[in-house]
Amino acid sequence: MSNIKQLTLHPRQLSFKMLRDIYEQPVILTLPESAYEAIDASHEDVRTIIARDKSAYGINTGFGLLAKTRISDDQLELLQRNLIVSHSVGTGEALPAGVVRLIMVMKVASLAQGVSGVRREVVDSLLGLINNQITPNIPAKGSVGASGDLAPLSHMTLAMMGEGDVFVAGKKVPAANALAQHGLEPITLAAKEGLALINGTQVSTALALRGYFLARDLLETATIVGSLSIDAAKGSDSPFDARIHEVRGHHGQIEIAKAHRQLIKGSAIRASHDGEQDDRVQDPYCLRCQPQVMGACLDIINQAGKTLLIESNAVTDNPLIFNNEDGPVAISGGNFHAEPVAFAADILALAIAEIGSMSERRVALLIDATLSGGLPPFLVDNAGVNSGFMIAHVTAAALASENKSIAHPGSVDSIPTSANQEDHVSMATYCARRLYEMAQNTATIIGIELLAAGQGIDFHRGLDTSEPLTVAHQKLREKVTFYDKDRYLAPDIEAAKQLVLNGTLAEHWQSLRSDWYESK
Repeated sequence: MSNIKQLTLHPRQLSFKMLRDIYEQPVILTLPESAYEAIDASHEDVRTIIARDKSAYGINTGFGLLAKTRISDDQLELLQRNLIVSHSVGTGEALPAGVVRLIMVMKVASLAQGVSGVRREVVDSLLGLINNQITPNIPAKGSVGASGDLAPLSHMTLAMMGEGDVFVAGKKVPAANALAQHGLEPITLAAKEGLALINGTQVSTALALRGYFLARDLLETATIVGSLSIDAAKGSDSPFDARIHEVRGHHGQIEIAKAHRQLIKGSAIRASHDGEQDDRVQDPYCLRCQPQVMGACLDIINQAGKTLLIESNAVTDNPLIFNNEDGPVAISGGNFHAEPVAFAADILALAIAEIGSMSERRVALLIDATLSGGLPPFLVDNAGVNSGFMIAHVTAAALASENKSIAHPGSVDSIPTSANQEDHVSMATYCARRLYEMAQNTATIIGIELLAAGQGIDFHRGLDTSEPLTVAHQKLREKVTFYDKDRYLAPDIEAAKQLVLNGTLAEHWQSLRSDWYESK
């Protein structure tokens, strides 16, 4: 426990660094006393509203189309329990621990703002799960991203109640057993509390944050590998001249061009073809237009990040408790509608697809002897006997094409639910969940490009590439040897994919992205 990062969560102060730390590793989370004071005050407001003996949605009424049904005070606890068990209808594989941690922490951050009307015991119950590394079993499918992520958040709440299953050290166990083993008591939900827990966009947002983190990682590594491909193909560095990009003015384009200049600078391979006779007047777009295309990806990744950081710090349950001049009031609204998250996820899908698409085009260039600057066909000696990277490119093409289909915007879809009371939904949960599969596809494509570009650099023996690209090439060769003749290639592709996903290539070039992101 002593090695686990300890964080104090101040409401509305979640940062990307904190969110990524929470996603990547267990944490010990605490709240300041000021947050508990706000929570206590909000719960007292709910008690006041109940004492007035008037209908207040979700506090002493049914839910959705049953909002007109008044519930007696002696059944309010039963109402909340029935809400949770009836809404625990998720299906599919369990969400991974890092995503579930994000969900729970963002729910704490929402409740801690003191407008949801829950007791401090509810927040402490969530903190007990987080701090004891108890991961509720939350099925991935079953939310339409409006009225909150009702089904998945209900499965989270089941664990707090000591029902359903959880994961402890990767093993699925009954929630009641896990709570008992860690000295935690199951919670009995009071008025408003079940609704406060399951209304909200935390599942959609957590999944979208995972996609956002992956998109950033992919873009950073693709920029390095793209520069490696420029050198392997003896491409020109003139398209990255700062003056070209400054007169257009897009932040992302300017930054990506700057990165390519830094990455290629000092390459003896590039210097070797300065002034030489070359019938290629201009490089193909996949080399020359990387700043324009990948810069646009950077800009929309930033746009999505801005939305997701706001949403991570938001209160998205319903109704919310505020104070008027004549006392507390429960105001019904629609903060649970996840349209902002759906749009953010959709534009992240565009970025992830385009990063992979451009990478696939560079693989195609490198294996084509008519375009590759003197490299052998399919990047292998004795082509014909050896097929080289011919079919590795086919895999890259298949994955790039698959991503094009998956990237179709989910936010344009809607389907009415709850007997047409909830008649427009965001589909944000699916929009965000698909980003992981797309990122895996793109990481594989970039991995194949890394193999191809590394092979190309090796064929320029006697000429060194730049210092940062030499480091990237060495990192590749630590895992995958030069492809001198046909061999079982799938393990090489997997090893290169892992280099893309684990950040090994980018970690040695931190300055590459120092000014990329508007929200750090």
